[in-house]
Amino acid sequence: MRIARLGKIHHEKPAIICDESEAVFVDDIISDWNRTELENGAMEKIRALDISKRPRVKIADYRLGSPVARPTKVVCIGLNYAQHAIETGATPPPEPVVFMKAPDTVIGGNDDIIVPPNSLKTDYEVELCVVIGKRALYLKSEEEAAQHILGYTISQDVSERYWQVERSGQWMKGKSFPTFNPMGPWIVTADSYDPTDVALSCKVDDEMRQNSRTNDLIFGINHCIWYLSQFMELHPGDVVNTGTPQGVGMGSNPTKFLKGGEVVVTTIEGIGTITSKVRNA
Repeated sequence: MRIARLGKIHHEKPAIICDESEAVFVDDIISDWNRTELENGAMEKIRALDISKRPRVKIADYRLGSPVARPTKVVCIGLNYAQHAIETGATPPPEPVVFMKAPDTVIGGNDDIIVPPNSLKTDYEVELCVVIGKRALYLKSEEEAAQHILGYTISQDVSERYWQVERSGQWMKGKSFPTFNPMGPWIVTADSYDPTDVALSCKVDDEMRQNSRTNDLIFGINHCIWYLSQFMELHPGDVVNTGTPQGVGMGSNPTKFLKGGEVVVTTIEGIGTITSKVRNA
């Protein structure tokens, strides 16, 4: 199943994707794809529906919002692809590197990325994003973690490297600017998606910058969710960005940062593509 939110900013409605061109709204059943509804059985209610009897709408007639509304938190795993760690000159970490970014960085997958005023090093990062479906705390195993995943979507984990690295090395500073987490186009539920070995890529103005597979992950998806639950309570609707592969602007020679005016196309096999225009604040 693929779930989405369609509509103008602040007026999105929950929907189920039928195929590449059509969807059905389910706002008469649940108010939104958010923490409250997910905690109160949203998926069970939707799975009980006969979607074939509901009127279809054309996806192209609507804006695709972020597929989950107002996540409680956005958790990120850093340096989680072996080749990315090498390109940044870092030693692959012995356990996951964890940082947070402001939840209101999350926007629709096709919304504009805004380069902050006086930005020196705004960068792109394709990431496979996990959306939590069930409360997770002190999980006992990686296998148990799989039961707490609602599904998967695409994140573009935009980063301002000057603020991230050179301003005291506090990563959250470079990660929390408005619009710095385009996400979408929809969530593919975990029961219909295997993230173990899928292609993920990022193009900037038709130039392929990142092109890798999730089999280069240092720490697998289930391990990351289990690990986070040992010191953090994860709630339905929370999102976890699981790391980016090699090819980021910071790791290029010469460096290739976003200046404004570019088009960033982010794709993950089996999920889809999001496309963001880059503009200056």
